[in-house]
Amino acid sequence: MITRITGKLVRLGEAEARVDVGTFEYEVFVPEFVRRQLQVSLGEVISLKTIQYIEGNPQQGRLTPRLVGFLSEAELEFFELVCSVDGMGVKKTLRSMVRPVREVAEAIEEQNVKELSLLPGIGPAMSERIVAKLRRRMAKFAIMVAKEFPEAKVAEKGVLGEALEALISLGFNSVEAREKIDAVSTGKTKFKTVEDVILAIYQQEKS
Repeated sequence: MITRITGKLVRLGEAEARVDVGTFEYEVFVPEFVRRQLQVSLGEVISLKTIQYIEGNPQQGRLTPRLVGFLSEAELEFFELVCSVDGMGVKKTLRSMVRPVREVAEAIEEQNVKELSLLPGIGPAMSERIVAKLRRRMAKFAIMVAKEFPEAKVAEKGVLGEALEALISLGFNSVEAREKIDAVSTGKTKFKTVEDVILAIYQQEKS
């Protein structure tokens, strides 16, 4: 399983990136929102988090391994969640992801079926299905910021410390992440999970 590729970005097509790694050149499919981020990195060394899938018909014996790449673990995690919805899958999710993760996640969190239906290949029925399955898991992605490479993680114990690391992985620097944690932890509320902390931050920013 190839989980990361680091090399020189030598070509960027409509749906794929070509990465030169020593004696090999890899073709990595990328969603549109990732392709836009990569445009400024042509000719430079990049690192992509990757997942693999098999394309083709096993009955015809035509199976081709494919790679899909992302600039962060959070983007990859979001992609896999959408893929898990019945009727989606890798290829359909790949075509539909033309908007930043944060915007799509916010539409799911807010149950905005109309907004989701505007994504390529995602009609009203599929939008309802996506919302039903993923709505309660979107808060962490809905507060993502536009950063390609997050800073180093901050070591700190406990649920709040883990939430701090989660925010940094979503693109916030350590100061911004700590401010958000402090803003929701000043009261008497006791958080049991990281998801509870992230949801509280999201709800506070929406109010």
